[in-house]
Amino acid sequence: MSRSAARVHAEAGSQPPAPDRHGSRARLTLEELIVGRRSVRRYEARPVPRELVERVLEAGRWAPSPHGRQPWRFAVLTREERKRGLADAMGDEWRRQLGFDGHDRVEIEARLRNSRARILGAQVLIIPCLFLGELDPYPDPDRRAAEATMAVQSLGCAVQNMLLTAYHLELDGGWMCAPLFCPTVVGAALGLDPALAPHALITLGYAAADPLRRPRRSLEQLVVLRD
Repeated sequence: MSRSAARVHAEAGSQPPAPDRHGSRARLTLEELIVGRRSVRRYEARPVPRELVERVLEAGRWAPSPHGRQPWRFAVLTREERKRGLADAMGDEWRRQLGFDGHDRVEIEARLRNSRARILGAQVLIIPCLFLGELDPYPDPDRRAAEATMAVQSLGCAVQNMLLTAYHLELDGGWMCAPLFCPTVVGAALGLDPALAPHALITLGYAAADPLRRPRRSLEQLVVLRD
């Protein structure tokens, strides 16, 4: 897909063409990588080489952050028992929350099966955790809140770096926010330092199928001021 074609697809909100699976991503421009990246839910059983995982993590390391403090840490899971333990712990908590919301048992179990399959089907899981321990200590609550918000924003930048790098390396990824709803449960399941707050879960692997992609709003809908 050419640079101009990528722009047309992005602005029109249409779905870009499926990427070529035969080594073409390394030749894509940055704009084409951004438009081509997709959120994958089902993966092949093919292992992901460790050196590729390291390159994905390295990309996260270079994300912008407040005062250069890098207020995030990454937990990486590849062993089946570790991934299963995490899925079990989050599933139990999600079952409780969905029941509290009034969902019936059949719907709850179906949603849990889908989520569990998505987690266990990925070859690699990366859990980005927020770490606020080294941010500037302001005496007033408003600036402390703003500092924490900056940290969360930079964590999102790190995640985007990793997702784009994975796509460039012929991998696929998915961004799940489930840990944000049960950070204590995730931290306990993984034995993490209490100072780390799990905020997301990135699945990595090789896509078993091209996912359906939601259309994007046009720039005319998104840009609220041009001065």
